[in-house]
Amino acid sequence: MAIKRGTGPLAGIRMVEFTGVGPGPFCAMLLADMGAEIVSIARTTGHGLGIKKEPRFDPTTRSRKSLAVDLKSPAGQAVAMRLTAQADALIESYRPGVMERLGLGPKACWEKNARLVYGRGTGWGQEGPLADSVGHDLNYLAVTGALAMIGSRDRGPAIPINLLGDYAGGGLYLALGIVSALLEARVSGQGQVVDAAMVDGIGSLLTPQYAFMASGRWVLERESNLLDGGAPWYNVYETSDGKYVAIAPVERKFYDQLLEVLGLDPALVPDQLDRASWPALRRQFADIFRTKTREQWCRVMEGREVCFAPVLDAAEAVDFPHTRARKSFLEVDGVLQPAPAPRFSRTPSSVRCGPPIPGGDRDEIMLAWGFSEAEIAGLRRDGAVA
Repeated sequence: MAIKRGTGPLAGIRMVEFTGVGPGPFCAMLLADMGAEIVSIARTTGHGLGIKKEPRFDPTTRSRKSLAVDLKSPAGQAVAMRLTAQADALIESYRPGVMERLGLGPKACWEKNARLVYGRGTGWGQEGPLADSVGHDLNYLAVTGALAMIGSRDRGPAIPINLLGDYAGGGLYLALGIVSALLEARVSGQGQVVDAAMVDGIGSLLTPQYAFMASGRWVLERESNLLDGGAPWYNVYETSDGKYVAIAPVERKFYDQLLEVLGLDPALVPDQLDRASWPALRRQFADIFRTKTREQWCRVMEGREVCFAPVLDAAEAVDFPHTRARKSFLEVDGVLQPAPAPRFSRTPSSVRCGPPIPGGDRDEIMLAWGFSEAEIAGLRRDGAVA
């Protein structure tokens, strides 16, 4: 598989990824788009959700090459260790203890490569009563307090898509931890474990909410606070065509402009922070927004500083003028997907290749990482690499 040379800020960094699902591949995608050379070690047997799909429909595996290794065989473990000995960082998202049982835990790897940054992404973390338990994004949201904050009073907690746990609290924190540890290793010459638990990441994301609670500005009942749908001026409203708009004029100067656009006299509207008046004002806002279509409201709000936006579905978001102007989406192997983020002015990230066929880059990887053709042939014959 042809892959472009990395131009991003991590160009020259070598990593080994032990493939999983969710936050691990997402973390590796971010780092690979930023230029890191990542070898993705796939299993020789299937895993995941059991959904048969072409590799191109899994963009989180893009920008890197794949080698399928039988990690249950001593020869396969030796291949993985030989790659890890040459890497700057490792990414794995197995349950605690799995890598140790494979002979590829941190201590074993550091004997071969003392500067290796060992990134571990899990839901519950490397220790604690639940460390060995199964779980997914929704479970981690549940125990951190995040899930209880999202939703309505009447219908209970709402199930958000798996952005907060898997990708924000998991993959992003793992990527940040790995890059931070790489910077430290350049000074100390020593690697360390990055224990990126989703419960910790979600908790970290909730820092402002816990601060609000400590100061008495957040109550535990849903739809009762500034940012959870309680405030009428930080909310979503249905329009006459059954679509929705979002308003968020938190600052008073923007809120006053909203009242003007809605035809309301500020002198007759209760104080913005008067929580007792919120339910009635929310109903009043809802009645007003139902008088026009979403497009009509877009025209009315254009040029006004009221913190307004139409609620777009995923297909509409791709064609949103601002999105198009920033080229926020691109097509890879015929599959539309978000472009790399964040953006760098001098060392831009890029999608260096589409998702690989699992194990499809065997010879290219192994030759580049120092294996001879005879060694590759022997490992193939023994089934250590597929």
